[in-house]
Amino acid sequence: MRPLSALPVRGVKAIFFDIDDTLTTHGRLTDVAYRALWRAHDAGLFVVPVTGRPAGWCDHIARMWPVHGVVGENGAFAMFHDGERLRRIDVLDAAARVENRKKLTALGARILQQVPGTALASDQGYRDYDLAIDFCEDVPRLPRESIDAIVREFEQAGATAKISSIHVNGWFGTYDKLAMAQRFMAHLGLKASDGFEDCVFVGDSPNDQPMFAAFSRSIGVRNVLDFRDRLTQPPRYVTRRPCGGGFAEVVGALLKGRVKQNPKQRKRHSR
Repeated sequence: MRPLSALPVRGVKAIFFDIDDTLTTHGRLTDVAYRALWRAHDAGLFVVPVTGRPAGWCDHIARMWPVHGVVGENGAFAMFHDGERLRRIDVLDAAARVENRKKLTALGARILQQVPGTALASDQGYRDYDLAIDFCEDVPRLPRESIDAIVREFEQAGATAKISSIHVNGWFGTYDKLAMAQRFMAHLGLKASDGFEDCVFVGDSPNDQPMFAAFSRSIGVRNVLDFRDRLTQPPRYVTRRPCGGGFAEVVGALLKGRVKQNPKQRKRHSR
């Protein structure tokens, strides 16, 4: 991982980024991070969170934040507001989601029984696709062995499992953050070319690895180093500051080197 100061910043059109412990800091959206979102938006960059957080959160984010859309539940869908109403791009139809939910509910009960100290994530009720098992957000932090046990329970049931900075997320299907981000790039008119040369991605944890691997300008906020031994695909660059401070650092670097774009082309629809 090279320092952020080595990042080539000219020509960037879009910033894709994780939310928990990348944009936020210890669970809070700080003033400096939220101002950085607005700075990126007002400078004409496409601004797109790519998160493991649930559909209910993403509905709010797509409507209320200075973003052009949001990829949620680790790539299950994208939401965006077109100036008139909220729109969705989904990987599964409603019937398939209902069937998967039955299996995940049973699996969740098993995990809570088999791995002491775990709990369903507090945002589970707002999820359409996946099951989120909390290992430190609203429960005392569990040891690594417990986190690995949660992953094993998902995988033994035939589900995909990904570790974030706060949850283990599991779902039935092969989608991930990268696949839906590519679909949403096409919606924005961006080319998903080799290395995604006109975009950056900012993240912090193992579930960001598909994005770290695909983006030639992938960036980890400083706390990504906490997962160094779990990353087979680390980011190419790393910030000096952790969490939301690191995100603001990235935006500052991008805006210093950015060639001014046509603001009408980039500006989010107003309502």
